[in-house]
Order: sequence, then C-alpha cells, then structure tokens
Amino acid sequence: MTRAQQTISIALLVSSLYLSLYLELVPLPALVQTAIVPVLPFWALVSFGAWVLFRLGWGMLTFHDTPEAYKELMEEIKLAQADLRAKGVSVD
Repeated sequence: MTRAQQTISIALLVSSLYLSLYLELVPLPALVQTAIVPVLPFWALVSFGAWVLFRLGWGMLTFHDTPEAYKELMEEIKLAQADLRAKGVSVD
C-alpha cells in the first residue's frame, strides 16, 4: 500500500466515524451530541495546526544539532550572496 493510499484510507475511516457520530447513528448522551460532536472537526484542525507549529519550532530550535545541514545551508547562502553581488545587488 502506497503512502497516498494509506492516507486516503485513514481519511475515509476518520470521516466515516465522524459522520456516524454527527448523523446520530451511534447513540451518545444528548449533551455530547449537541455540544461536542459538531465542533470536533474544528478541534481537530486546531490541534493539527498546533502540532505542525510545534514541529516547525522544534526543527528551528534544534537546527544547529545537524552540523552537516547547517554547513551546507551556510555555503548555499554565501554562493547566493556572491551571485547577487556579481549582478550588482547589495546584500549586506
């Protein structure tokens, strides 16, 4: 199974579970059905966004822990600056 097939399968499973809750096919207490189930997609979206921001921040925080990538990036920045200077652009 490819990564795309796996992702689509998980998305279909989650959406069918949510739809069964939203359409009240699974019996839940009235409070849960009216107060929690309708906002589950928004909660999932906010949680996913928080997780992505955490991963991005953690990657930036630990960037110097990968010296090879740091050296490669610094070298590419120097090459880009030299190229821009050769074209007459001030980069300092």
